[in-house]
Formats: sequence, C-alpha cells, structure tokens
Amino acid sequence: MQNLLWVLVLALNVVTLLVFGFDKLRAKRQNARRVPEKTLLGLMFCGGLVGGWGAMSLFRHKTIKRSFRIKAMLVTLLSPVWLLVWWWYDSLGSAA
Repeated sequence: MQNLLWVLVLALNVVTLLVFGFDKLRAKRQNARRVPEKTLLGLMFCGGLVGGWGAMSLFRHKTIKRSFRIKAMLVTLLSPVWLLVWWWYDSLGSAA
C-alpha cells in the first residue's frame, strides 16, 4: 500500500511540474488561456510540492509574484503529504 502511495505522489509531482511548464509556455504568448493559480496551488497541496517548487526554479515561473510564493509556502506547510511522510517514517521505526 505504501509503495502505491509513493508512486502516486511521484506521478503527481511529474504532472505538477508539467502543468507549471505548460503555464509558463502560455504566459509567453499573448492572449493565451493560462492555468489558474488555484489549480497550480491545488496540485501542490495534493502532493505535488517537489514538482511545484522544482518547476518554479527550473522554469523561473511564478517566482517574482510575491503573493503566489507566500501562498505556495502556506500550501507546503499545510499539505497532507506531511502525514504520508510521518506515516512512512513511523513505519520504519516499527519495522526495526
């Protein structure tokens, strides 16, 4: 079960990275429909933290917008992924 959850988190991070990259491409075009910030933050909240932060760094996307960075930090702190990390860490202790 844990392995499946980690595979899902990895897949979500890849999707998050790709969506951020897509939004960056759309940002370069005039009058192109963009990915809503709620979607980007939602992907991060649901487990795409590494993908989101990696994309922000890799694509230099959403890094200047202070309000987005603050929201991304809050999402990172409040993300339920930390429960998965705790669960994994706790199972390592009980396996020993």
